[in-house]
Amino acid sequence: MSGPAWRFCPRCGAGLGNEELAGRVRAVCRGEDCGFVAWGNPLPVVAALVQCEDREGRILLARNRKWAEGKFALITGFLESGEAPEDAVVREVAEETALVSRSATLIGVYPFFPANEVVIAYHVRAVGEIVLNEELAEYRLIEPGKLKAWEFGTGLAVRDWLAGRGAERLHR
Repeated sequence: MSGPAWRFCPRCGAGLGNEELAGRVRAVCRGEDCGFVAWGNPLPVVAALVQCEDREGRILLARNRKWAEGKFALITGFLESGEAPEDAVVREVAEETALVSRSATLIGVYPFFPANEVVIAYHVRAVGEIVLNEELAEYRLIEPGKLKAWEFGTGLAVRDWLAGRGAERLHR
């Protein structure tokens, strides 16, 4: 939850009020000597464009149980405290699909304003039997040549990965 929607300080319980700080309106604690400010910083999220090496290099897309039928995206998850993004993406792939990551290469970093997140996207080469965890309802394996980007969120990483594949083929 972002700061401005809060009514009370999570530290001391006093009421929050709006105040301009660093050029933006922030929720600031009105309690004496507390000093809490809800800065509203975005949360870091990792995303994995998983390429299954033992499935003809197909790309794994998954549908979260909370999403509508037919809506698929990359494997995603939050960083844990003290965790490097590269480690987080490997962990998320293992937790959500049971796949073993062979490599993780940065694709790019993307804002996802609707959820106040910053997405750090990787191309992950993986192997193993796909076993979805409780978060995911189903998956699809797409041939890289048939993969299509979408206009928001992790679709921007797909777009850039596809563009990079085209440039890679030109330089061979």
